[in-house]
Amino acid sequence: MSEKQLLHLVIGGEMTTLDGPPEFRDLKKVDLVGAYASYDEAVRAWRAKAQETVDNALMRYFVIHAHRLLNPDTDPDHH
Repeated sequence: MSEKQLLHLVIGGEMTTLDGPPEFRDLKKVDLVGAYASYDEAVRAWRAKAQETVDNALMRYFVIHAHRLLNPDTDPDHH
């Protein structure tokens, strides 16, 4: 039996600051790494990109649980 597909996006880019909520320095330069069917796949991609950019302290990558945005009623944390 295969796992249910849950859409996860991995994006990253240079932040304006390390303090406060994440804010990209230039939205035109946001790196869309890819879309992944499982959290584990997304984390592997996130980890690889984070390691590639470790020398830039302002560079950050994120895993976005896009399936929660597309269908919030199926989110177990949604009330």
